[in-house]
Amino acid sequence: MIRVWVDPIRPAPNFGFWTPNAKTRKYVGVQRIRPTGGRIGHCRLLPTVACLVMLALVGACAALSQFSEDKAALAEATRLYQEAIALHSAGRYAQAVPLLQRVLAIDERTLGPEHRNVAASLNVLAALYHAQGQYAQAEPLFRRALAIWEKALGPEHPNVAASLNNLALLYRAQGQYAQAEPLFRRSLAIREKALGPEHPDVAASLNNLALLYWAQGQYAQAEPLFRRSLAIREKALGPEHPDVAGSLNDLAVLYRTQGQYAQAEPLHRRALAIQEKALGPEHPGVAWSLNNLAELYRAQGQYAQAEPLYRRSLAIREKVLGSEHPDVATSLNNLALLFQSQG
Repeated sequence: MIRVWVDPIRPAPNFGFWTPNAKTRKYVGVQRIRPTGGRIGHCRLLPTVACLVMLALVGACAALSQFSEDKAALAEATRLYQEAIALHSAGRYAQAVPLLQRVLAIDERTLGPEHRNVAASLNVLAALYHAQGQYAQAEPLFRRALAIWEKALGPEHPNVAASLNNLALLYRAQGQYAQAEPLFRRSLAIREKALGPEHPDVAASLNNLALLYWAQGQYAQAEPLFRRSLAIREKALGPEHPDVAGSLNDLAVLYRTQGQYAQAEPLHRRALAIQEKALGPEHPGVAWSLNNLAELYRAQGQYAQAEPLYRRSLAIREKVLGSEHPDVATSLNNLALLFQSQG
C-alpha cells in the first residue's frame, strides 16, 4: 500500500488587517491617523485633516470588513480541510477531492499563491489524485507544493522531505525509477539530519527506498532497509500501528518474491490482522493485505485459499476506489491468473 504524507493539522495564519489596495493581499497592520490642527502661514488645515480622517476611517472600515470575510473563509477552509483528511484516512478519496478543491481556492484567494497553507492544500489534493491513479493531475500539484515549501522553509525542512517523498512515490508508481531514487535519497538524508535516525518518518523513507529496489529486483539492497524500517516503527509507534503492518507486508512480499514462503506467511497474516483492526474491514489497505496473502497462496498452488481473498480484495477496491482504478485492474488480473493456473 502506498502511504503518501499528508499534514493532518492545518496551521492558522497570523492575521493583521487587510489593506484594500495591497496588490499582494498580505495582511498588515493598518496605521491610525491622529487628527491634529496646524497652520501654514495663515491657512488652517482642519478641513483637510478632517477629510483625511474620514478617508482613513472609510479605509479602515473596508479593511475590517474584508478581514472579517477572509477570516470566516479561512475558518471554513480549515473545517473542510479536516473533513477531507478524515475522508482520505478512510480511503474515500473521490469524496474528498471537491472539498480540497474548495480549500485550495479559498487559500489562494485569501493568503496568496505562495503561502504554506496553499502548499499543504496542494499536497493533499495531489495525494488524493495519486490514490485514485490520476497521476497526470497529481504531478504538477506535488511539484508546486515542493517549490513553495523549499522557498518558504528552506531546502532542509522536514516538509520539503515529505514533499520529495510524495513526488518520488508518484514516479515509482509509474515505473519511473530513475527519477524516483534521487528524490527518495534526498528525502531520507533530510529526515535523518532533521529528525534523527529513529524517527517514524525516517522509517517511511527507508521503506520507500527499499520498495524501489525491490521493484527493480535488487533484493539484497532492499532487505536491510525493510528490516530497519520495521524495527523503527515497532519501537516508535507500537506493534499494532498500521505503518507496522505496511512494513510487515513489504518484507513478506520480498520473501515471497524469493520463494521464501514459510517466512512470508506469518508476516502477511500479522499485517492483515493489524490493518483490519486499525482501519476497518473495507479500507484499501486491507485490500492490499488480502491481495498479498492471496498471491502467497497462489504461488504455492493453494488455489482454494487464494480465491476468496482475491475476491474480497476486489470487492473492497471496486466499492471504495471505483471500477476504473488501477488497483481494481490488478485484482481482476490476479483473479484471471488464478483461474489460468487451475487450467
